[in-house]
Amino acid sequence: MDVRTPHLYIDRPADVAVAARALADGAVVAAAFANFYVIVTRPDAHTVRRVNLAKGRPADQVGSITAAAHRIPGMFDWSRLAPRLPERRVRQLMDALYGVGPFGFRGPATDRLPDHLTQHDRGIRTTQVIAPGTRCPSNAFFERAAAEAGVDHLYITSANRSRHLTGAAEEPAHWKADGIAADFAHLPDLVVVAHRDEAAARAAYPAYLPTSVTLLSFHLPEGEWEEPPVLIVDRHGSLHVDEVRRAAAPLGLQVRLGGTARQRLRVRGYAGALV
Repeated sequence: MDVRTPHLYIDRPADVAVAARALADGAVVAAAFANFYVIVTRPDAHTVRRVNLAKGRPADQVGSITAAAHRIPGMFDWSRLAPRLPERRVRQLMDALYGVGPFGFRGPATDRLPDHLTQHDRGIRTTQVIAPGTRCPSNAFFERAAAEAGVDHLYITSANRSRHLTGAAEEPAHWKADGIAADFAHLPDLVVVAHRDEAAARAAYPAYLPTSVTLLSFHLPEGEWEEPPVLIVDRHGSLHVDEVRRAAAPLGLQVRLGGTARQRLRVRGYAGALV
């Protein structure tokens, strides 16, 4: 069966089963994800390298991960948090932000995650977990695909070609399935699992731009913490930093834009399309 079909949808269980099996067999899946799209695959080093090259990235670029919502806390090593940052407060913030929509957290990585999905920063081995929020039907796909592949997490990356390939200053993520299919037509095993109604998907997240998620770090070493603790926005994406601050404030946490997040990510434009 040729699974490269426009008739796979993220809210149709039979389609999810087809896409999950294809991913487990090594296919590259472009999946509906909250109000836009992402690319997900098996998390092994060979597949991550292949996707990096397909996107035009350096082959050894470190990857991010995703998982079904209930598995996300297990991707982090909570014992490596700075003592002045209680695990309880970070997990409450995760629940608050993932409970509303797509978001990303970067923190100390559990030891069982491989090196190609982790990155050292200030002496701490970290991982990035990108998730669509608990309301998105893609959670069922991630859980099914991970089970089919015999893992508890998947590799995830933005649904776009790299700026290293195109030469553009920025290559925003796709929020239309047709755009992904065109950009990755060179992949013979690409599977697209689309939103049934892309306009409705975007309307379901009015506070979010249809672009890559905002990413918040909580792994700074003890010597760099302030009181109250300050978490750093590494990437200012779909959710505005002011909304992140509103979620963090009741927990006694402050949020600051990091140096790489001064400029908010752009939304991809399509000829004749309105966001």
